[in-house]
Amino acid sequence: MSPETVLSPEAAARRFLRSLASPTRILVAISGGSDSTGLLLAFFEALKAEPNSQISLCAATIDHDLRAESADEARHVAALCKSFGIAHGIRVWRDPKPKTGIMAAAREARYELLADAAAELGANLIVTAHTLDDQRETRAMRGARSDNPSTGIADAVLFERRVWIARPFLSCLRADIRAFLSARAVPWLDDPSNEDLKYERVRTRAALAGEGAPEAEAYGADVRLELSRQAALWLGRHFTLACEGLGCVERDGLEAPLDVLGYALGRLAAVFGGQRFAPGRMQMDRILGFVTAGTPGRMTASRVVFDLRRDGLYLARESRGILPLLVAPGQRGIWDGRFVVENSSSFDLTVIARPANPSLIPVLGTAIQPRRVAHLPKAALKRALAAQPRISVAADANSSMNSHPDVTLTRYFALFDRFLTRFDLIFAESLAAAFGMRPYPSPPLGLIDGKAI
Repeated sequence: MSPETVLSPEAAARRFLRSLASPTRILVAISGGSDSTGLLLAFFEALKAEPNSQISLCAATIDHDLRAESADEARHVAALCKSFGIAHGIRVWRDPKPKTGIMAAAREARYELLADAAAELGANLIVTAHTLDDQRETRAMRGARSDNPSTGIADAVLFERRVWIARPFLSCLRADIRAFLSARAVPWLDDPSNEDLKYERVRTRAALAGEGAPEAEAYGADVRLELSRQAALWLGRHFTLACEGLGCVERDGLEAPLDVLGYALGRLAAVFGGQRFAPGRMQMDRILGFVTAGTPGRMTASRVVFDLRRDGLYLARESRGILPLLVAPGQRGIWDGRFVVENSSSFDLTVIARPANPSLIPVLGTAIQPRRVAHLPKAALKRALAAQPRISVAADANSSMNSHPDVTLTRYFALFDRFLTRFDLIFAESLAAAFGMRPYPSPPLGLIDGKAI
């Protein structure tokens, strides 16, 4: 695959804005560093040159509250946005900070706060200033941990089914962004954590520093997108949700090309197992070896029982490791990575797997009932139903709890419903349809065509 052209900040901004479906209100995530300041300025200049555009800007700064200087830095950014006439909001990460995994936790909090800011400022798209340098570092870090080809940072991601997040600067070099700002005498802030070698990304950046400027390349992206298309077709032809919690793949489907079969089965395993990631290469090799051998039997991997029979492959959550979840009044929780429970009632709820003696526990009906059971293997059906949610009520055990208007239970794909890359959107849409879920929001971009932003 030939590399793409490295773009200037101005060219990248113009190309991105041309791809938008108007009208669009963009929230620029700006920390005050060179990359995000350059992104804001490039968009501002491009839109200023087109005064009749139906595209508008707003901005937000996330103060992670990890350094004493962060509040002053956020106010500096607010003043910069005010000078451009751009609406700006500051959101502070006030939750207790974890002692380990601080960077990952900060990332999760940042996207949550950005999504909230977008809703409050009326934006339907968020942009972040990830660069080609960031892309290179990400591929190096993932390559050190896995032999699997990596698409690196996705150019567009759907967050929590709420809002799309795009990365218009993935073809831009940080040096070019800083030259762009310097030519306009626009200053930026330097975050000292970007020099702290205790962070993996900083160490990787230092290791790559002597290797010259990276080339822009859609590494693995087109391959991943085509796999998503082929796997979606495979899913429509060969997969059925036999009953709630029990999937079935026809025997003919197991003869598909290994790359398509691996992509599809890996993501089905994550869905049935309630996992945020598909199985790794070693586990997928075991799974593929088992299902393609054709010998009836069972194996367990990634919290899923793969039950191979003469008529096909059945998938269900294994019964071990299913923990209860307490949901207080007015709260929302995710149970086992597979269901969202929203409690608008006035009582505490506990979500559990199917109890050993359900007659002793008041149970809220969940509408999770088998749709077609006449010809299903009894053991597979029993396994699937035993892993389905039941909601017990702590108060008023004598009341009838077969249904309640203030409690909702909906399916949740841990793999896709938090972060869904545009590379996987086609397959995720097909999967949602197979499970009877609402469709995912389409991106406000003309880019679901194999082309990077």
